[in-house]
Amino acid sequence: MRTGIFKLGDLETERGGVIRDAELSWQTHGTLSPNRDNVIVYPCSYGATHETQEWLIGPDGVLDPERWFIVIPDMFSNGLSSSASTDPDFPSLVTMADNVHAQYRLLTEEFGIDRLAAAYGFSMGAGQAYHWAALYPGFVERAIVVCGSARTSLHNRVFLSGLLRILEPLPSTAATGGSRPSRSPPSAPSRTCTPAGD
Repeated sequence: MRTGIFKLGDLETERGGVIRDAELSWQTHGTLSPNRDNVIVYPCSYGATHETQEWLIGPDGVLDPERWFIVIPDMFSNGLSSSASTDPDFPSLVTMADNVHAQYRLLTEEFGIDRLAAAYGFSMGAGQAYHWAALYPGFVERAIVVCGSARTSLHNRVFLSGLLRILEPLPSTAATGGSRPSRSPPSAPSRTCTPAGD
C-alpha cells in the first residue's frame, strides 16, 4: 500500500473558478503489472476518504490486491485533497467531471497508465465511474456501478432539496459572493403560535 499527494497546479473547473495549487490525495493497493493492464480506479463516495474505503479491498474479495492495482483518489473537499475548508477562494461548485479529469491526470502522469481495467464506484463514487466511462470511453474497459445512477432521480432531488433548504437561511459573507456561511449562525427567530380559530 502506498499513499501520496499529486500536485495538479492551478486547476480550472468545469463551471468556472480555479482550484489554486490543487492537490489530489491518493492511495494504492496491489502491484502494477508490467503491462500496466490491471488497474482499477476506485473513486471515493460522498464523505469518504481512502481510509474508509479500504474495507472492500482484500485477498479473494471484490477488489483483490493480489490481482488488481487499485487506485483510490480522494475527492476534492473530502478533507484530504484540496478543500473549500482550507481555501477561502475555492470554487463554489466543483463537479464530478472536475474530479475525474484530475484523477485521469493522476493515473496518466503519476503512474503512466494508458488504460483502466475498470472504474469501480459506490454512490457518488458510482457517479464518478459513469463519468469515467463517458469522458474517457477509449481509456476505460468497464464501469462497475454500485448504488449509483447516471442521472439524479426525482426522489434524490427531493432529498437534496430538503438539505439545501436547511442551509439556505444561513447568513453569508459579502466577500464570498454569498456562497459561504458566516462563522456565527443566526439566532433562532421567536414565533408565537396562535391556535386555529382564535
